[in-house]
Amino acid sequence: MGRVSQAQAEENRRRVVETASLLFREQGTHVSVADLMKAAGLTHGGFYKQFASKEALIDEATAHAFDELTRLRNDGLQQHAGQRDAAQQALIDTYLSIEHRDNAAEGCPAAALAIDMAREPGDREARRAYTEGVGDFAEWLATEDRDGITRLCTMLGALVLARATKGSPLSEEILSTARAALTATG
Repeated sequence: MGRVSQAQAEENRRRVVETASLLFREQGTHVSVADLMKAAGLTHGGFYKQFASKEALIDEATAHAFDELTRLRNDGLQQHAGQRDAAQQALIDTYLSIEHRDNAAEGCPAAALAIDMAREPGDREARRAYTEGVGDFAEWLATEDRDGITRLCTMLGALVLARATKGSPLSEEILSTARAALTATG
């Protein structure tokens, strides 16, 4: 079998990073390299041609997940004609929805990766990307009257608790109560 072209190698790398970003959010960073490569439709042997280590992939996949979140926020702002408060409210409503609760793979990396990042050494690139992403998200949620960190903590905490209690009436109550608290003025 011949070597793949540089373009194909770049495409394979992109596919692995995107797949890892989804799987890490859904299952955690403990997903095996073999399972990850299988999900990407590639062979396990090709992994180390693309990445120095699994940690290097975690670094890149974490940054990728937060880049996706930034794109979604920017898209929301464009959809609301630059009206930040309307875009923020739409994001809060989507964030605290049953659909987001039930789709961790494509959901918020801050919520999905929190426990894994807490276990990462502080000098790791993944931890830096996570910290920067959380800070940027909180800053985006801030208003003249409301602290972005408080809003993010409310959203993230509610989402994590709703996922942990999924299947019980409490799960939906957590989402609706947090949404109401973030919608209230003042």
